[in-house]
Amino acid sequence: MHPGTVLAVCRVHELHPDVEGRVGVTAIDKRPVDGPVTVHRLGVRGDIQADRANHGGFDQAVYAYSEDDADYWAAELGREIAPGYFGENLRLSGIETTGAVIGERWRIGTDVELEVTSPRVPCSTFQRRVEETQWVKRFTQAGRVGCYLRVIKTGTVTAGDHVHRVYVPEHGVTIGQWFSEPSLEIVDALRDAEADGHIVLQEEYHERFERLEKRLKR
Repeated sequence: MHPGTVLAVCRVHELHPDVEGRVGVTAIDKRPVDGPVTVHRLGVRGDIQADRANHGGFDQAVYAYSEDDADYWAAELGREIAPGYFGENLRLSGIETTGAVIGERWRIGTDVELEVTSPRVPCSTFQRRVEETQWVKRFTQAGRVGCYLRVIKTGTVTAGDHVHRVYVPEHGVTIGQWFSEPSLEIVDALRDAEADGHIVLQEEYHERFERLEKRLKR
């Protein structure tokens, strides 16, 4: 299996006013940085999240987006989607982010290990960043959401590092499937995988399991 590649490591460039947002500022403006960057348990060193009630933490320490998905949006929007523009910490090529299996693990460089946790859910701040009307709806419908990751092993990451998939759970449910096509079968697969000790799900998963079961009349 061929490894992926880190095209860019990004962190917040500056905070911007976001008067319509919940906290009044946003840290979505992330841009590439040169050289090795430390990745600790809460993410890329020097990066921050303004709205910590909805972003960041151990389970959403790093956000990764694939170059293929960025190229799709560049064609759709008619402009470049530079690394960091969607607020991602890692722009990757040769490895799926939306198509990553929930709970799979990546080794980046020689020592960093990350675990895929959940999809990015678009918000109004993201829409204001992109300056496209109905962006939340459009991004959701396309389903090219990228993935959040928790940090299993800390270390340094540099643009050009290889990304190796070192563990892929057998349940097979991808970030994209969970985001775009949730079903009772997927609920059962994820619950079973967690019960068997193959993955660790965020509490938000169990809350959504209950909502899905109610909506789908289990």
